[in-house]
Amino acid sequence: MIQSTGLKGMGVALITPFKEDESIDYDALVRMVDYLIRNNADYLCVLGTTAETPTLSEDEKKQIKKIVIERVNRKVPVLLGTGGNNTRGIVESLKKDDYTGVDAILSVVPYYNKPSQEGIYRHYRTISEATELPIVLYNVPGRTGVNMTAETTLRIARDCRNVIAIKEASGNITQMDDIIKNKPANFDVISGDDGITFPLITLGAIGVISVIGNAFPKEFSRMTRLALQGDFTNALAIHHKFTELFNLLFVDGNPAGVKSILSVMGMIENKLRLPLVPTRITTFEAIRKVLNELNIKC
Repeated sequence: MIQSTGLKGMGVALITPFKEDESIDYDALVRMVDYLIRNNADYLCVLGTTAETPTLSEDEKKQIKKIVIERVNRKVPVLLGTGGNNTRGIVESLKKDDYTGVDAILSVVPYYNKPSQEGIYRHYRTISEATELPIVLYNVPGRTGVNMTAETTLRIARDCRNVIAIKEASGNITQMDDIIKNKPANFDVISGDDGITFPLITLGAIGVISVIGNAFPKEFSRMTRLALQGDFTNALAIHHKFTELFNLLFVDGNPAGVKSILSVMGMIENKLRLPLVPTRITTFEAIRKVLNELNIKC
């Protein structure tokens, strides 16, 4: 069950820091891991969307995985992005690659191919049969071009014993509530959007895989924990403090917004790999204004 892997509360979708020459800044990566663990991140999601994974080589992915796992040193669980639109390729990776130190894998709904619901079901069933690792589904139709319905999610949850949760980023609260209402006892829902984490927890979700948590792990983990404890009044107050930032961080795409904040904090260079580019000056000035109002130095 997901509780046994520790994937509850605020997980952070870890960014990939780059130097000015676009090589990976591994020293900054280590700083990020230390910062997040020190400031109450419950687990780290490595090589997901926020890591700009499509722009990384296979060797770079292996090095990032190795460094993060060694630095974490079992202090918190590690959720590793292992997804794609080639089912056979994922299966081969699961069989030949080293997953030592990985507590679970996050696997996105196949993108670009636009499979049917039956195709999505068979994709995940095949992956489930190829590994003993716990699997977290990832539904993000805004990126993949296809929505995994509640019916398909629940079918997978019932039929695949090691599929333990879904990171839901469809933006459809009704769909998410349907999953929460009808899911098996050993399957859970994790918010895939910072902005709906609070309301989704009130419906029965167990936490979030967060982007904003890269910059504000202490504050956002506190909000998540308060909500999970049923202290909705104090959790809502923190949620409302960040409402404007939730939108601003994604105006120019992810992770442009959060990287701009981290750069001013001195954590990383404000560098992304094409086709992604840094956030616009106008957007960052709006972010800075909100941060100043929150008395957050930036």
